[in-house]
Amino acid sequence: MKVQAFFDDGRTFTLTYVVYDETSKDAVIIDPVLDLDTTPWRTFTESIDKVAQFIAQNGLNVHWVLDTHVHADHLSGAHELKARFQSKAAIGSHIAVVQEIFKGAFNLAKDFPTDGRQFDRLLKDGDVLDAGTLQIEVMHTPGHTPACITYKMGNAVFAGDVLFVPDVGVARCDFPRGSAQDLYRSITQRLYTLPDDTQVYVGHDYPDNREVRYITTIGESKQCNVDLPAGRSEEEFVSRINARDKHLAAPRLLFPSLQVNINAGVLPNAENNDVSYLKIPLNFL
Repeated sequence: MKVQAFFDDGRTFTLTYVVYDETSKDAVIIDPVLDLDTTPWRTFTESIDKVAQFIAQNGLNVHWVLDTHVHADHLSGAHELKARFQSKAAIGSHIAVVQEIFKGAFNLAKDFPTDGRQFDRLLKDGDVLDAGTLQIEVMHTPGHTPACITYKMGNAVFAGDVLFVPDVGVARCDFPRGSAQDLYRSITQRLYTLPDDTQVYVGHDYPDNREVRYITTIGESKQCNVDLPAGRSEEEFVSRINARDKHLAAPRLLFPSLQVNINAGVLPNAENNDVSYLKIPLNFL
């Protein structure tokens, strides 16, 4: 198994991964980005094109486009990549909870589905997803959102926003139905029980006077993670994260991202003038 990382530097600081078998050419894409310029309010595909170029150059067969959760800081490129490669899209089954919350927030049409049917497969804890010669184990790791999942492939996990490199720490938990208590248990009772040499591929990095990092290990995290070293009590962790999150600004692309991502990366339907519109709920937060 090989991993190619793509870093959306300077815009959303998101890490997208192409995981593939060099021999069989089987591949999956994890957490792709559809770019959004908020000055003219237009989407563009620079990030997707880089991923697609790598896939074409290496002759890869993309079976699945996977999101670790409903991202609140970037639009998912799942729909665009699914169309380009005739693949399928999957996400955790608890997306239904997130869809229900934000269907109300955006006052979406009554017939907007909140059962996850926009995705080709909804994944539950313990599921194993086949992608040719690749096998992906699913771990439900809520806390950042109620629908977060971690993908385990061999000796590596793709943790999305649950766990970052040690100097960045762990996810924020102040989104609707987020929970610092749930996050603590997801990390200490699930991720930290994996072997110390397990590689952790993170969903974001925010480099400050250092090179970008996208890999840590379970052992390094347990020893050095600024928010959750092994041995920190749940009470101390929850107090620390709740205090931190009170001072965090909302993500810049919060409402566009959520509105698109609960719909599997599909943009809102065009209206009778052939233009799509995003809704921005005022004073919701």
